[in-house]
Amino acid sequence: MKLILMAALAMAAEEAAVADDGATAPGPADGIRAEAAAFLDVYNSMYRSLATVSSEANWRASTDVKPLNEGLRTGADQAWMAFVGAPAVVAKARALLDRADALDPLQVRQLRQVLFEAGDAPGDRPDLVARRVAAESALASVQDGFVYCVDRAADGSCPEPLTAVDLDARMAGERDLDRRLAIWRAGKEEGRAIKPGLVELRDLRNEVARAMGYSSFFALQVAPYGMTADEMMAMLDGFVADMQPVYAPLHRWTARRLAERYGQPVPEEGIPAHWFDNRWAQEWGGLVPSMDLDALFADRGAERIVRDAEAFYVDLGFEPLPASFWEKSDLYPAPADGDRRKNTHASAWHVDLDRDVRVLMNARSDADTWFTAHHELGHVYYFLSYSRPEVPMVLRRGANRAFHEGIGEFAAMLAGRPAYLRERGLPVPRRQDRTAALLDEALVQTVAFLPFSVAVSRFEYELYEKDLPPDRWQSRWWEIVGELQGVVPPTPERAADPALCDACTKTHLVDDPAAYYDYTIATVLKYQLYQHVADTWLRRGSPRLADHPEIGTWLRGILEKGGTEDWRVVLREATGSDLTTRPMVEYFRPLVRWLDRHGGGE
Repeated sequence: MKLILMAALAMAAEEAAVADDGATAPGPADGIRAEAAAFLDVYNSMYRSLATVSSEANWRASTDVKPLNEGLRTGADQAWMAFVGAPAVVAKARALLDRADALDPLQVRQLRQVLFEAGDAPGDRPDLVARRVAAESALASVQDGFVYCVDRAADGSCPEPLTAVDLDARMAGERDLDRRLAIWRAGKEEGRAIKPGLVELRDLRNEVARAMGYSSFFALQVAPYGMTADEMMAMLDGFVADMQPVYAPLHRWTARRLAERYGQPVPEEGIPAHWFDNRWAQEWGGLVPSMDLDALFADRGAERIVRDAEAFYVDLGFEPLPASFWEKSDLYPAPADGDRRKNTHASAWHVDLDRDVRVLMNARSDADTWFTAHHELGHVYYFLSYSRPEVPMVLRRGANRAFHEGIGEFAAMLAGRPAYLRERGLPVPRRQDRTAALLDEALVQTVAFLPFSVAVSRFEYELYEKDLPPDRWQSRWWEIVGELQGVVPPTPERAADPALCDACTKTHLVDDPAAYYDYTIATVLKYQLYQHVADTWLRRGSPRLADHPEIGTWLRGILEKGGTEDWRVVLREATGSDLTTRPMVEYFRPLVRWLDRHGGGE
């Protein structure tokens, strides 16, 4: 590792020396472009090498949680950050960008991405970067290895330790409110363990970003969108306001249904958090009994469901997955009686920025696995599509981060259509209650989720951009949740306990920080993509995806670009408009009319 790093820094320094000799002084444009090309060739080569080492180490640490692998992850991440943040690399990229008018547009995009990568790791502060990497690795280990306990023994031991999957299953099946509260509280104990490390990490992340000239770590993460932190929050708040005509009646209907379920008065101030089956109230499942989607997949088999997801993309004209995908992915739950623990959050990995693609998930024979598999393979096929010579290594990414999520969500949406499920041989009735399907989608996948996703972003915005004091984290989280979601803590005193951090239980605050708006934007984006496909092809002819190869051609046209073009341009070219919630509001308009007649009105 050290040899690789030393070689990378030496080459970067050598290139920077050329700039110092005056090569970036005014001169022929072709000379500047050649100089930029030479620098970027070196950078992209080392970028790929170190990214591969880092990805492999992070993969091991996520699929086998143990101190040795945590140490390997820490070392690999430190080497990665030392390279991307090397002062010579930063100086060279800035010097070249000073002559951006003489460079090719693709070179400019690469150089700007080089500087963004450096923003996470200022090389002139190696001590700071090392402390941040170590803190992130240690906190990720706490999170990945956390064991939940609902009923502790008198001596404080846990007779029945639970995984997150086990805990969620208990929450979904419990109807006694006292027991639900005990399960919910157990799920939030993780926040108490994570908060001290996140307090330290927040300060380190901010110090790193501010060393590179950003107002905060949140502002750094927003920068690739071409927006400031305030502009991002204004856009997100606009999404919430746009969706209120759908969200408000859905919330009222849900409050009444949950009150009936538990034999309680309809809450006036907000729905208690432990009334929901989901620990964060980010989805409101279990309220539409007629929609037993799990029954469709009970006999399908987890492996076949993942193979079905591959077939979805093959039907659209994509190639089958590389054999290495099936050899290297970690697709199924770790044995309950084994020693190995793994991260429970599904994720897709582009390990070598080429053909080594993998998925980490816990596939089972249920509907969640169906949608998750199609979503994660959306990432994988995005990786494979832009892994081509025309896309430089540093731009092998989505048009923006939300595009990656949006493509996965869009694919899962298409794969959830009754016509498509029947294509795959699943026993979907020909006659379906469209309103029930819309209601379930709104509750479980999108409408209920959108304000929650903005709540996470609002919290992280204040955490980083406003330096929210740690003793205010818990109370401020519940203020935000109450305002945006209409959800309240199970007991009022919980919000006043500064030792707690219920927001900290969301894994993204540790391992994907200050970027949860990616999911918000992706939610809006998927309806925009879906409306375009439906209006252009599916409503004008056969509803079968296999009968429309042009959909695959259109989709590949988006994916193959990677990060080589501005995301706004990519979206306008693909759908004919800028990012908008109009398709999402229109999609749920029939549901709003139904809700107004069935308990969702004022």
